[in-house]
Amino acid sequence: MKSIQRLILILCNWLLAYQVSAGSFLAPPDTISKPVSNKKVALIGAGVGAAYLGGIAVLSQTWYKESNQTKFHFFNDNKEWKQMDKAGHFWGAFQESKGGVDALKLTGLSEKQAIWLGSLTGILLQTPIEILDGYQASYGASVGDLVANTAGSAAVLAQQLAWREIRIQPKFSFHKTRYAGLRPEVLGNSLAERALKDYNGQTYWLVVDVAKFLPKENKYPKWLNLAAGYGAEEMVYNDPDANRQAGILNYGYPLQPYRQYYLSVDWNLRAFKTRSKVLKTAFYILDIFHLPAPALEYNNRKKWRFHGFYY
Repeated sequence: MKSIQRLILILCNWLLAYQVSAGSFLAPPDTISKPVSNKKVALIGAGVGAAYLGGIAVLSQTWYKESNQTKFHFFNDNKEWKQMDKAGHFWGAFQESKGGVDALKLTGLSEKQAIWLGSLTGILLQTPIEILDGYQASYGASVGDLVANTAGSAAVLAQQLAWREIRIQPKFSFHKTRYAGLRPEVLGNSLAERALKDYNGQTYWLVVDVAKFLPKENKYPKWLNLAAGYGAEEMVYNDPDANRQAGILNYGYPLQPYRQYYLSVDWNLRAFKTRSKVLKTAFYILDIFHLPAPALEYNNRKKWRFHGFYY
């Protein structure tokens, strides 16, 4: 579980978000068509590059230095954690690429250049992490992770080329679970660690910006989107026998991982207009998360359930 690496990638995405919101905040392409600002390109590139390289350096001296090294190899983890980690890679690469496109659109590059170059951001940020993972004896580079990273960046590229905007995007939410306490060294001790490591409490969403699919003169509330979510529970160990035994010892019944599916609404904070750069920055960053909302859940264990306040 590569939670520290994901945290660094998320921080890089937030740096991109800040660069965007500090400027003319996602102005439409026709309002920013001006000569390329080499200074803006350099500042954005230097800021993100410095943060990312610094993070890689920290990982090399802490996380990876403590691990046993071996020859580069691949590791098949596609069946682990009900593919929740793959959903996380898709979400991370998507948001990084979205931030890259938004930032480059403000530099004066042509819209086509900004879209193609910015969409590569997720792949460029995630791939070096997979290369470093490939030298770790206890796991390795994951083809599944690489595919999920590529899919996330490709989803940004496809929408930007088709619509010149993002209409469907993945979001993330988290709630505390009792399972992390059974294996805190893997699933996390603190709330921050659990948000990154405990897949039982994570939910990944695909959010549809309904208003963008309707005619401009429609009266549909732009702040109200629709969301479909995916999660899983009862995952403490990847080994089925160890997982079942953990449940028997602690709860009196075997743990058997199962998938969860959700339907919900999503609050589009960026639909609220404000002149405050602080609020614009906050709305931009919060846009990568699914905020608490009513939700309808289906799973093969408890069937249909309604949550008045789910996150």
